Amino acid sequence: MRIGHKMKALAAAVVMGLAAGAANAQVSGNVVKIGVLTDMSSLYADVGGPGSVLAAKMAVEDFKAKEKGLTVEVISGDHQNKPDVGSQIANKWYDAEGVDVIVDTPNSGVALAVNQITRDKGKLFLNSGAASSDLTGSKCSPNTIHWTYDTWMLANGTGGAIVRTGGKSWFFLTSDYAFGHALERDTSEVVKKTGGTVVGAVRHPLNTQDFSSFLLQAQASKAQIIGLANAGGDTISSIKQAAEFGIVKGGQKLAGLLVFVTDVHSLTLNLAQGLQLTEAFYWDRNDETRAWSKRFFERMKKMPTAIQAANYSSTLHYLRAVQAAGSTDADKVMAQMKQTPVNDFFAKNGRIREDGRMVHDMYVYEVKKPSESKGEWDYYKLREVIPGDQAFRPLKDSVCPLVKKS
Repeated sequence: MRIGHKMKALAAAVVMGLAAGAANAQVSGNVVKIGVLTDMSSLYADVGGPGSVLAAKMAVEDFKAKEKGLTVEVISGDHQNKPDVGSQIANKWYDAEGVDVIVDTPNSGVALAVNQITRDKGKLFLNSGAASSDLTGSKCSPNTIHWTYDTWMLANGTGGAIVRTGGKSWFFLTSDYAFGHALERDTSEVVKKTGGTVVGAVRHPLNTQDFSSFLLQAQASKAQIIGLANAGGDTISSIKQAAEFGIVKGGQKLAGLLVFVTDVHSLTLNLAQGLQLTEAFYWDRNDETRAWSKRFFERMKKMPTAIQAANYSSTLHYLRAVQAAGSTDADKVMAQMKQTPVNDFFAKNGRIREDGRMVHDMYVYEVKKPSESKGEWDYYKLREVIPGDQAFRPLKDSVCPLVKKS
């Protein structure tokens, strides 16, 4: 009996070993290659950039790839906020350098281009940085997951909250490219649907240094709310220059439709206090977020943004799916990612829908007054939790061709 049991155990081990070998054979050379396509040198470098690269590397470290018989390489590229540059990098990575998945990409113009290239090449794109809701709408792809936020959510989160508290007339200061256009469009729809009015808009060049003419138009509109449909360095510059024009002191309010903790840090609480914003992640939300953020801070010397935290989350979820699927084949890994809930410090019971939207809770915060802050990086107070099934565009309203209509 003992010999029989040993023989059965040995046979089972051989079968398992053969199965594992067949699975690993689908990971070319047992190497997984991740490309962090980001802004390393311009207005989104603080919200993504080197911090996003670090976040991806931290995910690889925590995955403990070598213990699982895999080698995971992380490379990075600077898209310079130019879709043609981002496209060149993506094509080179996929065609010549064996990249399996592209992550991050804080620029909607670049992300939309990479979205199509990734689909054409049969690879995967995990977008944590770009916001255009078209990525899960008319331009949705079976090869793309939209991880962090989007313009529909930001419009309904921050925009909706401000209208509900009396901000009825709006003027938009909009970054003149895909992200800004989408954010203005989606927020305008929310404002009008909830009984407000849009009295005008002006579009500024990406990464401009002089907002004076645009702010004067906003001031002259007499709108209660000046909606900042921009991000990163543009948001910082527009808020600083609005203070110089005395716009808030004159009775108008600024609505930062996409604001990051690093923006508030650059602005200081004196200028940023009172801003309402919607975030997917804040370092001081709970013990888990604080523990991870402390590790990040020790290496970056600044607290992580939502984009950087999401980059960790999406990278780790991808690697776990590769392990479970025993393959880097895009279809197999995507199927595994979609059937597995996302549970980490970034999201609890997150799920990936058929349109590529990763659904998770969102948080409406207000920036503290200087007197309320306990110290550096203590910037937000929670106003509202928006459950994931309410935070993002309902599938019944989706124009994504991947969504089956009943």
